[in-house]
Amino acid sequence: MCSSHHAHQWMLCPQCDLMTQLPDIRPGSRASCPRCHTTLQSNWVEPRKRPTAYASAALFMLLLANLFPFIDMKVAGLSSEITLIQIPSVMVSDNYSSLATMFLLFVQGVPALCMLTILLLVNSAKMPQPLKRSMTRVLFHLKSWGMAEIFLAGVLVSFVKLMAYGDIGIGTSFIPWCLFCILQLKAFQCIDRRSLWLRIAPLPALSFKPKSAVSGLRQGLRSCRCCTAVLPSDTVVCPRCATRGHPRRKHSLQWTMALLITSILLYIPANLMPIMITEALGNKITSTIMAGVILLWSEGSYPVALVIFIASIMVPSLKMIAIGWLCWDANGEKSNRKDSERMHKIYEVVEFVGRWSMIDVFVIAVLSALVRIGRLMNIYPAIGALLFALVVILTMFAAMTFDPRLTWDRAREKSTEEPASDGE
Repeated sequence: MCSSHHAHQWMLCPQCDLMTQLPDIRPGSRASCPRCHTTLQSNWVEPRKRPTAYASAALFMLLLANLFPFIDMKVAGLSSEITLIQIPSVMVSDNYSSLATMFLLFVQGVPALCMLTILLLVNSAKMPQPLKRSMTRVLFHLKSWGMAEIFLAGVLVSFVKLMAYGDIGIGTSFIPWCLFCILQLKAFQCIDRRSLWLRIAPLPALSFKPKSAVSGLRQGLRSCRCCTAVLPSDTVVCPRCATRGHPRRKHSLQWTMALLITSILLYIPANLMPIMITEALGNKITSTIMAGVILLWSEGSYPVALVIFIASIMVPSLKMIAIGWLCWDANGEKSNRKDSERMHKIYEVVEFVGRWSMIDVFVIAVLSALVRIGRLMNIYPAIGALLFALVVILTMFAAMTFDPRLTWDRAREKSTEEPASDGE
């Protein structure tokens, strides 16, 4: 039996399932998969002090950002200002509690919870071991759902839209919010999944010495998708983190296609129905996503029009096409490694850009909260915004349920491959 002392040297790539023997990683460096170049483990300089400092500062900036006015607007002698906490309350008053809940969760709740979790885990706070394991599982599951920086981009787009109507100013809390966005990203960047789990619980022992540069599936091994432990294929529950798993995600393609088809069915009415209602001097004007892009373009705001068009039209459309292509490719016969590399790059792009489509939803949230100037002008969210938000969420789930290892299962493996180590 291979002891747990040596188990830390072996890791299955979570993206392509290639078994790699990790080298000694010096501080400031990382080990990457030799086949798909996914980062396997990072060894950060001062792995405890840096995330602690970033997470603490981020939480402090978040507190400041919620205490003071965020942005203000002046139109024809009338003024309006909002705080961050007022944005969801305005949406609730307009009977859009679902959008308000999404804002609270994705923009504030999830990032704040993640920062607090990082502080507790990195500093080895005294907690029951089951609770510590649960918090670690939740941390990496929630990482993709924090959208503070996407909301900030939506605010900047809102500025350009509102400049045509009046004077826009930033409040006291705007700078703290910008700093919060940067600091929470830096805190996440300094956290390595494998290193964090090594502090919480030891790796389970390996029953035999694995073969390097051979997939885990061919050796009767699987990787725990939560804590990266290498386990026998028939072990359903990880003894380290208690996460259930299989050599490949069960019914991965079926779930992905079901979510994809649902998102397509919602995407059609999301583009046809109004996402925003503008009430000016008693006249109501409804606008769809494409109408907003055309209006911005006609007013000369070409960069902003392109940002909205790319984020709200191109990205969701191309993402749905790409997910369908990935499912079709994974279900076919293939033995060309270059094909697998190409499909893996497509998967990485899909996984990264998908959540940025929420920028248009956040633009509507800012506009509807700020533009409440009596009978002069008011902006309200419409049903299209909710449908579009659901499309973004469903496509994110579709990308998560897809198992990228399926694209590599029929690729030829080379026994001469060695793990790569790169400087940070």
